[in-house]
Amino acid sequence: MKNIMKNYLRWPFCAIFFFVLQSNAQTRLPMLGMTTSYKNDSLLYAEGFTYIEETVTRILSPDIPEDTFRLQLQQIRKMRCKLENCNGFFPGTMKLVGPAVNENQVLTYVDIVMQRAKITGIKTIVLGSGTARNIPDGINHDTVRLQFVNLCRKMAVIAARYDCTIAIENLNTTETNFVTTLAEANDIVNAVHHPYFKLTADIYHMLKEHETADNIEKAGKNLVHCHIAEREKRTAPGVAGDDFRPYMLALHRIGFTGKISLECRWDNMEKQGRPALEYLRNQIISSYK
Repeated sequence: MKNIMKNYLRWPFCAIFFFVLQSNAQTRLPMLGMTTSYKNDSLLYAEGFTYIEETVTRILSPDIPEDTFRLQLQQIRKMRCKLENCNGFFPGTMKLVGPAVNENQVLTYVDIVMQRAKITGIKTIVLGSGTARNIPDGINHDTVRLQFVNLCRKMAVIAARYDCTIAIENLNTTETNFVTTLAEANDIVNAVHHPYFKLTADIYHMLKEHETADNIEKAGKNLVHCHIAEREKRTAPGVAGDDFRPYMLALHRIGFTGKISLECRWDNMEKQGRPALEYLRNQIISSYK
């Protein structure tokens, strides 16, 4: 009878124990990747990165001849790191705001990029393109904002046809004079109001503009992607020892388990890659407890 009672009492304890184990096992952390050429795949895979973020201008642009695109595609399909994201959406010569905007040219460009994105397997394209979205002198900010929102909504309609999300990125005031905080980028996303137009939080640019981590929480429903680098010289995590934990904690609070791309300046990627990965990963783990 004692043995029966012991077994009976043991079952609730075991159930709780295994529930805790299962809960911990189900805690997902963000994926860590790097903005670099797909040709660095072997190096990054060996260092422990899970994906690479390429540029539109290097692999998807309409300026790339079809035979070159197909050759690159064969190489990309052999990669061990995932390739599902691109940045560098628009060349600086293609204007997105102001009187020089050629809407038909922009939308035709977007359509070709999105066709190639679908073929390549790209799921998210970051809309930074600071020069392309720079407001010309003497142009009213409110007028430009309305123009930009309308154009982005049309771009999102095209993106939806190819199942690829456009994610606008906050930049800092040394790179553009339009959409220079995450809060402003989030307002643009809310105004566009389209499921294929979302938000990239660039933590480096947030640091440059002294933008606090609570804006990540405020933008939680729109946030799909992140960039990161240290504030002073855009170095890799760990070089200057920047503390990203307030931003990682904000990401944890909104349940973010997407991709964080290291978009840094490197002295020696081969030597700095793994330490940067481990430094950032440790700050994420301590924030996602």
